[in-house]
Amino acid sequence: MAENAVDLVQAEVVDFKVPSGNNKTLFVCNILPKESEAEIYDCIFKVFSEHGLIYFLRVCRNAAVAEPGYYAVVKYYSALDASRAQKAANEQCLFQEIPLKVRMCTKQRSMKAFQEHQLSLNSFKCQELANYYLGFNRWSSHIIGLQKISDADGYEENAQVVQSQRKSIKYFCIMEVKFKNYDMCSRGIGVSAEFETQDVMDPLNYALTIGRTQKSAKQKALTDAFQKVVLVVLGNGKVSVQWSLEQDGMDHFTEEELQTQLQVNDISWTQFEHDGQEEILSDLSFNTDSIEGIGA
Repeated sequence: MAENAVDLVQAEVVDFKVPSGNNKTLFVCNILPKESEAEIYDCIFKVFSEHGLIYFLRVCRNAAVAEPGYYAVVKYYSALDASRAQKAANEQCLFQEIPLKVRMCTKQRSMKAFQEHQLSLNSFKCQELANYYLGFNRWSSHIIGLQKISDADGYEENAQVVQSQRKSIKYFCIMEVKFKNYDMCSRGIGVSAEFETQDVMDPLNYALTIGRTQKSAKQKALTDAFQKVVLVVLGNGKVSVQWSLEQDGMDHFTEEELQTQLQVNDISWTQFEHDGQEEILSDLSFNTDSIEGIGA
């Protein structure tokens, strides 16, 4: 009973944002040289991923004034996972003849700065995080609406300005994420634009431009939907989904009401244009209009 009580006390909120804070980042040193940095990376990843989902891992060569070897920086989504990993790996000979030295990051930064600059996870990372804590078959997503939008409020000061502006293709997307075991649905919006190129008259190039723009809008909408929930992770491994402070009124509309709004309104680009921050990873894979976990 006492152990269960301790597990319940060890609870942590994990949100769908780039993890910040010293208590989630480990500094690993005393790493001996191997044939390649890729081999060291694989060894570090294998050891530390046993303790939780890793957000970021980098292997670096020691400074020239130090002994030959490497160090690594490992960042987790969870501070509890980072703590367990540090205790388990410190002073242990895990994949080499000498023990590793594992310490928590000590670089100081104000909590206010963390809150002001914390970025949203990109759609790929959001899916990875949901799959890890909830399972592949415990959540799903689908598109409620995907519509081309216009510059109704922009560039109308004079004809010369209008002509000087390159035309762009813009799409607006509403996506819904369902958490099956929690009776919760979160909706997000995404807007994306891409400028037309010189060879826009080429049908294939035009189709590819539209495809990239639609894909980006879907990714941003999925990211936005995940921002409205948080994961409450207990020390015993149980996970609960709760609303975050970023929930808005759109989550209370029915899908039919949202579809009606899309059909009757002339959607303007400037209505949804904002400086939202999102973590960027190049060449992300986002394949279908409906993502649903498969398997146990």
